Amino acid sequence: MGEPKRKRGRKPKAPKTEPMDFQFTNPGPSTTATATAAANDVVSASAVELTEGSPPSARRGRGRPRKIGNHVEKSPERRSSRFVESSNGDARHVGAVVVPEAPPRWESVVRVVPSMDAVVKVFCVHTEPNFSLPWQRKRQYSSSSSGFIIEGRRVLTNAHSVEHHTQVKLKKRGSDTKYLATVLAIGTECDIALLTVNDDEFWDGVKPVEFGDLPALQDAVTVVGYPIGGDTISVTSGVVSRMEILSYVHGSTELLGLQIDAAINSGNSGGPAINDKGKCVGIAFQSLKHEDVENIGYVIPTPVIMHFIRDYEKNGAYTGFPILGVEWQKMENPDLRVSMGMGPDQKGVRIRRIEPTAPESHVLKPSDVILSFDGVKIANDGTVPFRHGERIGFSYLVSQKYTGDNAVVKVLRNSQILEFCIKLAIHKRLIAAHIKGRPPSYYIIGGFVFTAVSVPYLRSEYGKDYEFDAPVKLLDKHLYSMAQSVDEQLVVVAQVLVADINIGYEEIVNTQVLSFNGKPVKNLKSLATMVESCDDEFLKFELEYQQIVVLQTKTAKAATLDILTTHCIPSAMSDDLKT
Repeated sequence: MGEPKRKRGRKPKAPKTEPMDFQFTNPGPSTTATATAAANDVVSASAVELTEGSPPSARRGRGRPRKIGNHVEKSPERRSSRFVESSNGDARHVGAVVVPEAPPRWESVVRVVPSMDAVVKVFCVHTEPNFSLPWQRKRQYSSSSSGFIIEGRRVLTNAHSVEHHTQVKLKKRGSDTKYLATVLAIGTECDIALLTVNDDEFWDGVKPVEFGDLPALQDAVTVVGYPIGGDTISVTSGVVSRMEILSYVHGSTELLGLQIDAAINSGNSGGPAINDKGKCVGIAFQSLKHEDVENIGYVIPTPVIMHFIRDYEKNGAYTGFPILGVEWQKMENPDLRVSMGMGPDQKGVRIRRIEPTAPESHVLKPSDVILSFDGVKIANDGTVPFRHGERIGFSYLVSQKYTGDNAVVKVLRNSQILEFCIKLAIHKRLIAAHIKGRPPSYYIIGGFVFTAVSVPYLRSEYGKDYEFDAPVKLLDKHLYSMAQSVDEQLVVVAQVLVADINIGYEEIVNTQVLSFNGKPVKNLKSLATMVESCDDEFLKFELEYQQIVVLQTKTAKAATLDILTTHCIPSAMSDDLKT
């Protein structure tokens, strides 16, 4: 066969081979070394300049040099072989030798917001109690979240970030050292925790974050933290979308909150929300995850944060947010207002029920109409003026008070206006929303495990959807029942540890104990005291649904020791019941 035909066109150029010499042990006027070093230097310098905002003309395009008029722009390689830019921005003529450029100073690039240096990463090891098996704890696990430094050598983060903590460590931005932290206070209701670090090195060179005023709608906010997706600091921006009384999931309370459209992901918890002036206007703490919504995050606003800080400074510990212990009804119906003796210019809300444990139960009565709180008039829908064009629930006025403060409440009773000075207190629930870090209480006799019901217990037994899966009787008491005394608890048979003595009772689970030997059960400690001191022949427990449990006293107490040994339980009762 003949020589293959060549396609028509230009004669192909032979590839140009250039020597690749990367050994710079003997710098000199070598053309290869000079060109290679120059090219490398130009690429580094161009990258830094573009990051800092250099003009687009500094970029090197592919192909021939770009013509400008009758002049030809020299390529960056040729230009940099004669001039090298120094660290202060001046060009130095060095002929054919290129002086190596100093490393770029990235601080001038990434240091955008000074407040970001005060944002720290929080590492926590948690050891949660096992509420279903209250004599032991769950396997420990680790989590990471965000926090920020405030004045007084203190750090703020979320309460759920350090809940049931075993160890807490903090790491500053740009540091490789983790510092041990001490938890000063945990505000479960407002989901805020206060930390400190004893090591003086941690506080060096950090300016504390300052707090700003409550933002207005559409004000820009920037959420800074360490969310999932990376190890370095993250910044997301948005605007304030809404401001109202929100449900705080962790504390099961309702306090003032901000809704923003900036992304708040796992790990953002505890990070500051910063306004355009560099001041903190809130703490990121929860977000709404639903298939029908996007970018809905919630921030704890400054009034709630300052209440927590001042409460700690005033009392040396966190005491909580007081409430007005009443349930009320709107008075929007005109016939209802007339029947209550209200005039056409009077507005307010009707009291439905009053908590027996609240101090106001001694002066207020059901069907009283609350007209004002501390001089602020309450509308028929239960709102009060907030800011221009905004109204908010009057519970906001109550939450601004501190535990033990007095408030003047004006009510309408039998067409007469009365004023009462009420001392405010915290909320006492029949089923506690949290146990504030304490281990759960329990008592065991004859294989019957008794415990007090709490929201963490319901969550442990029935999962996060406990409000749908728990027994109706327990849910009814959780949602509607009120404690008749400060120390009242809802005591249940959590489970039965199977033994010969409790044959036939194995299926009793989460059933309330109403009385023991004819005496009502007020709380778990009273039950344990009555059983331990019982000299009767039988132990008789009256349960809900008209069930009874009867055990022989001597046999039950003797069998308890064997049951504890079988299940490796250290004690028949928790430590708080022994005192």
